[in-house]
Amino acid sequence: MKIIMLGVPGAGKGTQAKKIAAKYEIPHISTGDIFRANIKNGTELGNKAKEYMDQGLLVPDELVVDLVVDRVGQEDCKNGYVLDGFPRTIPQAEALDSALLNMNQKIDYAINIEVPDQNIVDRMSGRRACLSCGATYHIINIPTKVEGICDVCGGSTVLRDDDKPETVLKRLNVYHDQTQPLIEYYANKGVLANIDGTMDMADVFAAIENTLEK
Repeated sequence: MKIIMLGVPGAGKGTQAKKIAAKYEIPHISTGDIFRANIKNGTELGNKAKEYMDQGLLVPDELVVDLVVDRVGQEDCKNGYVLDGFPRTIPQAEALDSALLNMNQKIDYAINIEVPDQNIVDRMSGRRACLSCGATYHIINIPTKVEGICDVCGGSTVLRDDDKPETVLKRLNVYHDQTQPLIEYYANKGVLANIDGTMDMADVFAAIENTLEK
C-alpha cells in the first residue's frame, strides 16, 4: 500500500501516519526525516539539499522529488509506505507520479483528514509547552495539574509562537493556496479518501482502517 496523507496543519496527519505504519508494517516517511538522514549520511542528494537549507532557501521541487524517490526505492518500502508532508503542491505531485511510473508504482490512497479551520485554531492555540523539558499539554484536552506549571519538571508552560492564532491562520492560508488543490488532483485519480478528523483519534484511525481494508 502506497499512501499519501493530506490535511491542514494540525489535523493529526503525522499521528495517523504513524498508526498506519505500525498497523500495516510499512515505513512512515516524512520529508524532514529524509532530509536529516541524507544530510547526516553525507549523501550527494543530502549535500545538495544542505546547500539550499544553509542559505535559508527552499529546497527545489526537483531535488525534493529525487530525495523522496530515492527513499521509496529502498528495500523496506517494497510492501508500501506512508508519505507524510509530501507532496505539497501540484507540480510535486505530478513529478512524483512520473517518477513512480518509471518504477512501475503508483499511489494507492490519498487520505485527507478533514478538520475545519476554526477547529485547528482552537486546537493549536490551546497547546502549551514546557520551557524547561519540552513536555506538551493542552488547556482543555491535556491540562497541567497546576495552571502554567509542568507536571513533569515544574517548569513554566507557554503558548509557542507557532501555535498563536495569527501564526496558525497564516499557515492555514498557505495550505489552502498551495496544498488544497491536491485534494481534487487525487480525487480525479480515484484514490482520494476523505476522513472526518474532528472525531476522537481512535475513531479517525478506525475510519482510515475501514478505507484501507475495503
